[in-house]
Amino acid sequence: MQKPDTIEQVQALLTAQGYVCGRALAVVVFLALRLGRPLFLEGEAGVGKTEIAKALAAGLNRRLIRLQCYEGLDASSAVYEWNFPAQMIAIRTAEAAGAADRGALQAELFSDEFLIERPLLQAMRPDEHGAPVLLIDELDRTDEPFEAFLLEALSDFQVTIPELGTIQAPEPPIVILTSNRTREVHDALKRRCLYHWVDYPDFQREVEILQARAPQASAKLSREVVAFVQALRTEDLFKKPGVAETIDWANCLLALDVIDLSPEVIADTLGAILKYQDDITKLQGSEAKRILDQARASLAPS
Repeated sequence: MQKPDTIEQVQALLTAQGYVCGRALAVVVFLALRLGRPLFLEGEAGVGKTEIAKALAAGLNRRLIRLQCYEGLDASSAVYEWNFPAQMIAIRTAEAAGAADRGALQAELFSDEFLIERPLLQAMRPDEHGAPVLLIDELDRTDEPFEAFLLEALSDFQVTIPELGTIQAPEPPIVILTSNRTREVHDALKRRCLYHWVDYPDFQREVEILQARAPQASAKLSREVVAFVQALRTEDLFKKPGVAETIDWANCLLALDVIDLSPEVIADTLGAILKYQDDITKLQGSEAKRILDQARASLAPS
């Protein structure tokens, strides 16, 4: 599928995949696609940064390649590895057969047959459906040396394998980087990208998101769920619930055939929206009822 020609087409493409976004986000996605620039998305966990890459890949019928970042991730783990066990078997087989041409054996050992491609190398390969979507997820979990390597790789969209040479993408992949901002990412890398802060949605947009992702929920229940979660985000919590938790909670309530929220139902299902025991403890007793009353008051017509 061709890339969208307008901002409205970007919104329609994402909406068709169940991803509801505002115009500001649609604009930066459109520009990233049009200009071929990486898109750097920052925001709290659970606000939908990763889902944008998934929705784009599905909407454009492109392959999604995900590099999940973690502490200690290095260039070799992100680009390629050699299949060492298979290489050892090939060496033993050659020795048993009495092969004497060491040069030919070495060339065979360091060929595509023994190459294990990791996400960055996979993203540089041609694809019949067009350039893939490369998701570099939670970049803030890595360290500065990996950022420096990534800066070079994204500048020219190429990687170098000493035994094989330089491999350049025939068409630059659609690159989306995400960060939960547990630390600052270096300015040099950000300058290579278009930037957008993905914030918690307002009430109406979160209701629209919930209706798209949990369409079985009634309008009344959807509004109560969103109002309660948004009220919860104003509390002093260790980890505020994201949109992902709103959707998870609504699905849990549907599985329990809940029609209306109540303090008892909230107490039974807090594990769907809060992930730390200290936060759950804060909502025991009358606190859940207080927040529920606050949420319902915000829904009352003025």
